[in-house]
Amino acid sequence: MPEPVRGDQKYLPGLDGLRALAVTAVVVYHLGFGWAQGGLLGVGVFFTLSGYLITDILLGHWEKAGRLQLRDFWLRRARRLLPALFVMLAVVAVWVNTLDRSELPGFRGDVIASALYVSNWWYIAQHASYYAQFAPPAPLDHLWSLAVEEQFYLVWPWLVLLAVWLLARRLTGRTRSLMAAATLVLAAASAVEMAVLYHPGFDPTRVYEGTDTRAFGLLFGAALAMLWPTRRKGALPSAARWTLDAAGAAGLVAIGLLVWRTNQYSPFMFRGGLVVLSLATVLVVAAVATPASLLGRALGCGPLRWLGVRSYGIYLWHYPIIVLTAPSPIGAGMSVTRALITAAACVAIAAVSWKFVEEPVRRGFTRSKEPRPAGRRRILPPLAAGGLSLVAAAGIAAGVTAIAVRPTSGAANANTAATTGAALRGPASSAAAPSGHGTKAGRAARAPASRHPAAPAGSVSGPAGSASAAGLGTAPPRTSCRSVVHMGDSTSEGLTSPDYLPDPADRITARYAKVGVTHSIMEITGGTSIVETINGDPNEYTIAKQLVAEGYHGCWVLALGTNDTADVYVGSNVGRVARIREMMSAIGSQPVLWVEVKSLVSSGPYSEQNMMLWNQALAEELPHYPNMRVYDWPAVVRDSWFINDGIHYTSYGYAQRARLIAGALAAAFPAT
Repeated sequence: MPEPVRGDQKYLPGLDGLRALAVTAVVVYHLGFGWAQGGLLGVGVFFTLSGYLITDILLGHWEKAGRLQLRDFWLRRARRLLPALFVMLAVVAVWVNTLDRSELPGFRGDVIASALYVSNWWYIAQHASYYAQFAPPAPLDHLWSLAVEEQFYLVWPWLVLLAVWLLARRLTGRTRSLMAAATLVLAAASAVEMAVLYHPGFDPTRVYEGTDTRAFGLLFGAALAMLWPTRRKGALPSAARWTLDAAGAAGLVAIGLLVWRTNQYSPFMFRGGLVVLSLATVLVVAAVATPASLLGRALGCGPLRWLGVRSYGIYLWHYPIIVLTAPSPIGAGMSVTRALITAAACVAIAAVSWKFVEEPVRRGFTRSKEPRPAGRRRILPPLAAGGLSLVAAAGIAAGVTAIAVRPTSGAANANTAATTGAALRGPASSAAAPSGHGTKAGRAARAPASRHPAAPAGSVSGPAGSASAAGLGTAPPRTSCRSVVHMGDSTSEGLTSPDYLPDPADRITARYAKVGVTHSIMEITGGTSIVETINGDPNEYTIAKQLVAEGYHGCWVLALGTNDTADVYVGSNVGRVARIREMMSAIGSQPVLWVEVKSLVSSGPYSEQNMMLWNQALAEELPHYPNMRVYDWPAVVRDSWFINDGIHYTSYGYAQRARLIAGALAAAFPAT
């Protein structure tokens, strides 16, 4: 992030240009563009750059005054970072409390953790996933990276002070080399810890956001500052400058390739990829910090420099703006027009923040007597900043409108209640069923989108393959199942939640009772899967085995697969079919209704393509189990029932999901 230029530190406009490229990659990634699927790696670039600049400042203090001047250092960091952060937190808090109260659960804790710069450990302790949170994306999730940096700023100066004292308090070339070597040992330990703690198929949030496992990026930059400070005596030969420029250009290309060709789910990123990113950034910084560097001149051009100076504000504001105004799931992508408006809003608000909050507070609300650093000139006049703020207001207003029409009502009323129906397959009829969503025979046509669209009637296909109409009239269907175990992940949590469904009659247990179930067992845990464990809790296979061992005999509804197919995507060695077979082996011959999965996410572990692969695996296994039925949930669910994460549902959506699953159970195993 931009650091005020001191008399003992040389201003390098090329570093502002590097900041601009890094924050652009992050914003483009969060806007959902597939060609920047590794755009969040821009955070790693910031880490290495921050480690370099902070260490350069500390060692510059020591060379000039014989001490680190920690009070002055921390005061300047606070004046640089806190005002803009607190303004953003205040604005987002007002927004959430007045316009988007669906974000409120847990929001107070997020704000406190962000203000204290411990949000990375807060999210880790909450077992939240940066990649696919099973809730609406929280507008403060991105602040984990600022927490890592601030924790580094608090601890690292003491380690530098210890090193200087141990090395006779003199910063010679030899002592700098020894300090750099020790720093690289610490960086290697951090990188090894990341590789050891990472396990494919498990959520990598602890590894990705932990201060200890991400410290190597900052430490690589710190080691470079010890060997290659911004202020050096003597000039390099032209051949050496050309070599450094070539190395820096290669580093920039490597960063671009990583942003373009990798993603955050790849095991390579945790087993060396982020180290490669840090080393590539070191090459770029070393070249830019070289006097007369051609790469430094290119990256220090006016537009990039302007964006880089405001990169802190852009990073602060971009994610809340995207999350709170997105009309579609984060990661699903936006239209080019809307993306441009959103990006313009981010930049405009950051420009206003820089002019009226960050810069005045940093300079003590007085006109600076320090001369403007060479190469830095006024680029955006106040009138232009005001004009950009209008663009921001327009973008935010559009988002407010989008939020205002989100369906949030609880139970359907008489005018909007959907006709109960089910799309079911039994073992005989499933053999010829195509596997892809949208291509299965008998799929109900999608109705035009509306605020509360009615679920269509489907068809019921029993073991013999006979089809019958699913219109059930006014009398609810009845099931032969007297007891039911409902096993589900976070896509089932809202089925039993008073927060989502205040009326008990709308909840899944009441819906089961309405079709004849007298005893319901709810085994619902967010983040759960058949194979993997979470927070030390047993997986669903273990729970099923335990229930059977305890003597349970009845029907089963399995609303699982969302996490399982995602775990397979990120590297689990247990495939989809093997997971289904494990579950069926645990249940034995008892009646089982599998609920197919659906998402609106376009890429990553929870993409609709992966959900289709899971449903295909269910279709392939169906002929082998006479006691198994499959409910074609994608045939009846409506896009408007989803909240903006594309995985979970609104209150209305959960009410419909409860009603339809209960109806499907009755159709699958009807009363005789």
